[in-house]
Amino acid sequence: MKTMQIDRFGGPEVLHAAEVPEPHAGRGQVRVRVRAIGVNKFDATVRSGAMEAVFRTPLPALLGLELAGVVDEVGAGVSDLAAGDEIFGFADGGAYAELAVASVAVKKPKGLSWELAASLSVAGETATRVLAALAVQSGETLLVHGGAGVVGGVAVQLARLRGVQVIATGSAANQALLASLGATPVVYGDGLVARVRALGKPVDAIFDAAGKGALPDSIELRGGKTRIITIADPAARQLGIPFSAGTAEMRNVGALRTMAELVTSGKLTVAVAEVLPLAEVARAHALIEKNHAPGKIVLTV
Repeated sequence: MKTMQIDRFGGPEVLHAAEVPEPHAGRGQVRVRVRAIGVNKFDATVRSGAMEAVFRTPLPALLGLELAGVVDEVGAGVSDLAAGDEIFGFADGGAYAELAVASVAVKKPKGLSWELAASLSVAGETATRVLAALAVQSGETLLVHGGAGVVGGVAVQLARLRGVQVIATGSAANQALLASLGATPVVYGDGLVARVRALGKPVDAIFDAAGKGALPDSIELRGGKTRIITIADPAARQLGIPFSAGTAEMRNVGALRTMAELVTSGKLTVAVAEVLPLAEVARAHALIEKNHAPGKIVLTV
């Protein structure tokens, strides 16, 4: 089958086409004929080799965390999915391919496009996980760094649905977008602490989804290091701030079903910024490493 793989670390150009044997569904897995693949900054970080200090990636490697497609093979122990089902979820072992296997997947609602379905898993799981770890409650105020990004935007919306007041940082160009999601928008960068304090709302918890060096400001705003979590800043360990990286064991179908329900009911939005064919994955990685238009970059097969 056709894939896009890496056999060395480096820039987007290291992604290349490769023919590999077809995978098969193991116990608890389904095999999926892939229709769409969500591209995440995590993919680009692994591709560059920057994650080697945290965990090793054996080469050659197939990247890609989330997918949407049609089940065409069902492994032992799977009772809730059948061949022919349209699904979305997490890929086991990479999604940049014509076929992939998955053990955490749910049926795709009929009204959900392939591209949007492939955009929900990582953002939904990550935002749900971090909000739970921060234990934000109705009436509290949450500061989200990077609220115009996909994960940050989902976190803003999920928090608002829980009755949480949200302040979200973003560029000057994205202030209206942040307001449309239900947040009080603030421009990131120098002077952030003063701008947030000028709003007159004590910050109860902080979710850094941007990774742009805002942790020192976060500590100042909180008056300490409690209830601050980052998913993106490599300086977290040196500053004594928790870095939340999801594991396969943390993934569950409950978060996926909730995301699908909220999106199809119009209570939550996720924008798709660009759709590219799988063969143009290098371009997708180049875009995700730049300040592309807000929204998800999706590959189609």
